[in-house]
Amino acid sequence: MKFATIKSANGLLPVVVSGEELVLLGDRFKDLNSVIEGGKGALEIVEGALASANAKRMPLVGAAFAAPITRFRRDILCTGWNYWDHFDEGKEMRAQQERPKAPTFFTKSPDTVCGPCDQISVDQQISQTWDYEAEVALVFGKTGRSIPSARALDHVFGYMLANDVSQRDLQRRHGGQWMKGKSIDATMPLGPFLVTPDEFDPQDEHIELLLNETEMQSASTCQMAFSIPDLIAELSLGMTVRAGDILLTGTPSGVGQSRKPPVFLKDGDEVIIRSTSLGQQRNKVREVDLYDTSDVIVER
Repeated sequence: MKFATIKSANGLLPVVVSGEELVLLGDRFKDLNSVIEGGKGALEIVEGALASANAKRMPLVGAAFAAPITRFRRDILCTGWNYWDHFDEGKEMRAQQERPKAPTFFTKSPDTVCGPCDQISVDQQISQTWDYEAEVALVFGKTGRSIPSARALDHVFGYMLANDVSQRDLQRRHGGQWMKGKSIDATMPLGPFLVTPDEFDPQDEHIELLLNETEMQSASTCQMAFSIPDLIAELSLGMTVRAGDILLTGTPSGVGQSRKPPVFLKDGDEVIIRSTSLGQQRNKVREVDLYDTSDVIVER
């Protein structure tokens, strides 16, 4: 199944895609988190709605999509350096030269999340190195801890696109750790669709990113350094992951900071991320005042 969250006059509504239509689920579930947390029983209700002639429907074309997940119990979980070509392209700018023997994890604020067609906010007072990162994100469908890799995919509810927009100078400013340089508000589009595993192959999905119609990233998930089952096994070792949690799985090569000369996002840019199974994001970059009343002096 293919789920989404749409914007309406009555607020955000969960839906499921049925051909060229959307079946509204708002009379059964308040959001997609409720579907995820409801497990098998919730999916049976959704299947019933899809089959019902009385279900409320609307055209897919013209719908205004929000991020599929809009309610969070924790930070967004993320993976770094999970495509070796991306790890290698950044060697000149960091101390670590050896490929890591285990996945690199970090988190970012849930307030970074925005919709697949919303604006991406930038503020040159805060950072002058706003970078794009096309990624596949997964949503956990079942709570677990110390999950073995052989059963890891049983814990996945579905997959969606993400753009892990990063502020490279803030990453360096704050000790080289990644949380602050990836946690500015309204900078990470998610969606449009949350696709269940029966309609998505996590080992063979091609994703690409275009900046102002120029291809900047293009790769297959088969190029991941650590597979999704291995990511889940490593992340959950001694640590509980819960239904509804989001994990970004890393970006391939082609990011802006590694180009010569570097390419960073600016006001008026358009970023497109797309894949066959997960749909397409199309976001405009807009300069907004995020610095506000801060008295922090950001050195250039």
